[in-house]
Parts: sequence; structure tokens; C-alpha cells
Amino acid sequence: MKMDKTDHPFNVIVHKEIADHVHSWRFIILIAIITLTCMGALYTSLTNMSTAIKSGNADNTFFFLKLFTISDGTLPSFVSFINFLGPLLGIALGFDAMSSEQSKGTLCRILSQPIHRDCMINAKYVAAMIVITAMLFVLGFVVMGCGLIAIGIPPTPQEFGRIVGFLVVSVFYVSLWLNLAILFSLCFRQMATSALASLAIWLFFSIFYTMIVNLLAKAFMPHEMMSPYYNPIGYQRFIYGLMSLNPCELFNQATSVLLMPSIRSLGPMTMEQVQGAIPSPLPLGQSLLVIWPQLTGLIAVTVLCFSISYTLFMRREIRPR
Repeated sequence: MKMDKTDHPFNVIVHKEIADHVHSWRFIILIAIITLTCMGALYTSLTNMSTAIKSGNADNTFFFLKLFTISDGTLPSFVSFINFLGPLLGIALGFDAMSSEQSKGTLCRILSQPIHRDCMINAKYVAAMIVITAMLFVLGFVVMGCGLIAIGIPPTPQEFGRIVGFLVVSVFYVSLWLNLAILFSLCFRQMATSALASLAIWLFFSIFYTMIVNLLAKAFMPHEMMSPYYNPIGYQRFIYGLMSLNPCELFNQATSVLLMPSIRSLGPMTMEQVQGAIPSPLPLGQSLLVIWPQLTGLIAVTVLCFSISYTLFMRREIRPR
């Protein structure tokens, strides 16, 4: 890694990391898988657009938003693919962020140069975030472009703002898994162990967490449903609170409100709260207020994982091999 006197070490490391990510086979294979699956979801949404519009709901005027949410059951929607495959992108870019440098013995050589230690971990995170942001926004705008060609109607400013908001939330979501993978790359010296730990957490929240919550819901379900002491709202809020601890569920809730303007609230509501509500789509600003707790949760977990990784790296003793 050559560095001119006029170049800042942070910029040099960022450019080097971006080049390593883009030219690696794992990134090429992963982006090919995500692109093919997303294009399959786009084909499914375009072929089922007329059926979805005939359903007669408040979202019928938002054609472009349906490109990201429609599914006929054979293939999941674009949002579902991002929810499932997005963590793999973050894990693939972060599971060997530090462990590979330590195993190769290059970390000690780099830090022996006039480079601050925090510059190393910050540059690796920023480089991975640039790659993730570029990839997600390119996929999102490709879907919009194909939809514009197929439908022939340009998106409204409201639709464009919601799609951009969805892509920003997706970046935060993938960033969470990226920081988790970087954390495991600092906790484990072996790259295989770091990758397996990250994949285990992803599989737990993607598949097994919902099963566990369903088992708890059955266990805590009151036997006397008609009892005057039974509080259905409190019970539903308890289950909703457990599900909200899942990052995948937080992403699903946030994207559902952004891409389906007819959703006016999340979680259980009483009849008094529902009474008098007009079934009309919410403005973008109101939808952002609805999903503000979900966004705060995703950002908080992301910052927490990065803070722990930063602290571990700054306190670690690095010796030459």
C-alpha cells in the first residue's frame, strides 16, 4: 500500500479497502446472487401488477411502491429479499475485517507507520459502508428504471421520497450486520470462527427467534379468555415487544410503513383508537414519525456494536508474528 505525502492515511486505506472488496470473488458471487434474486422479484411484481391494483385498497395509486412489495407466492418480494440477503452482504464484508490482517501479519506493519490506530478500523467501516450504500442504491434505482420502462408512468415525489427512505433504512439494516461481523472479527482470531458466529446470529434472528416467541406466546396465553381479568391489549403488546427485539422485524416494520402508505400505526390498538380513523394513505412525514422507534432501535444497535469494536481494537495489544 503506497502512500504519497499529500494523501491522508484514512483516504488511502479507504480506497484500498474498497478495491479489495470490489475485486474479491466473494463480493462478485454475492452481488450476482442478490442481483438475480432481486430481478426475479421485479419480474414477479411486474407480471402481477394488474392483479394487485384490482384488490381495491388505499395504496392503488402508488404504482412504483408496489414494485418493491408485490409477490405472487412463487418468489418473495424485493423487500423480503433485502431483509433475508442483506445481512449476508454485511457479514461477507466484515467477518474478516481485522482477523485477516492479524493472520497475515500486516496489521502490525501498517500500524508501525505514522498512522493512528483508530484510522484503521474507521477506514474499514467507511469503505464497507460505501460499497453497501452504492450497491443498494444501484439496485433500487435499477428497479425504478425497469418499472418506469414497463409502466410508462414516472414516480411521484411522494413515491420517490419513500423509495429513497426505504434504501436508507436498508443501509442502516445492513450496517448493523456489518458492525456485528467486525465485532466478531475482533473477538475471534480465526476467520472461519468469526464467519460462523455471525451466520449463527443471523440464522437465529431470521428463523428461530420467531419460533421462540410463538412458543412463549402459547405458554403465556391465558386459559380463561373470557375472564374479566384478561387484558388482550396488554398480552398483544407483550408479544409485540418481544418481536421488536428482533432486528429483522424492526426492518420489516419500518419498510412496511414506508412502502405501504395505508399503514397508519404499528402494534395493537384499542377500538377507541381505531374509531373515526379515515382509511387514507399517510404523508411521508407522518410515516417517518410512525417508524421513528424502529429506526432508533436499528441505529442504536449499530452504534453499540461499533462502539464495542472500537473499544476492543483500541485496547488490544498488537504484536508482530
